Amino acid sequence: MKKIIVFASGGGSNFEVLYRAAQNKVFDGEIVLLVASKAGIGAAEKAARFGIPVFVGHGAELVAEVKKYKPDLICLAGYLKKVPSEILDICAVMNIHPALLPCFGGKGMYGHHVHEAVLKSGAEKSGATVHFVDCEYDSGRIIKQELVPVLPSDTPETLAARVLKVEHKIYPLCVKEFFERFK
Repeated sequence: MKKIIVFASGGGSNFEVLYRAAQNKVFDGEIVLLVASKAGIGAAEKAARFGIPVFVGHGAELVAEVKKYKPDLICLAGYLKKVPSEILDICAVMNIHPALLPCFGGKGMYGHHVHEAVLKSGAEKSGATVHFVDCEYDSGRIIKQELVPVLPSDTPETLAARVLKVEHKIYPLCVKEFFERFK
């Protein structure tokens, strides 16, 4: 069984989706560690309920902790910090982004900021993007995208809710495809 480490900074809805997918054998993997950007976040509370260890830390401590687990894949699930380049040398790192890259990506483009930018631009479509992580924000190779329409009545909150449904749908599928392709 493949080992997955999830990095999160918020409530943990994508973390929970990946956890449930692993439990339901959507992919041949298990989440062995949650890396939290700070203590007390919702994702850490969920990990504790699921019996998954939680690590909070940065820099060399983070790299050492991740190496101990020998992961096959790292999944970012709303992680708002830049991943140290040493982590990228350990294994593949995948991210879910709440917009269509390469537009609406980069430093500072997360959460409501993304959806506000999409609405302000007048774009007719948004969506979610799963991509590999490299040394730059949101610039790694795109794995999968799924579109949602931007409606005239949309607010950042209504658009975010529609995009989140797509995130929850495509992220586990991308993990499955990754493990099937790189057995």
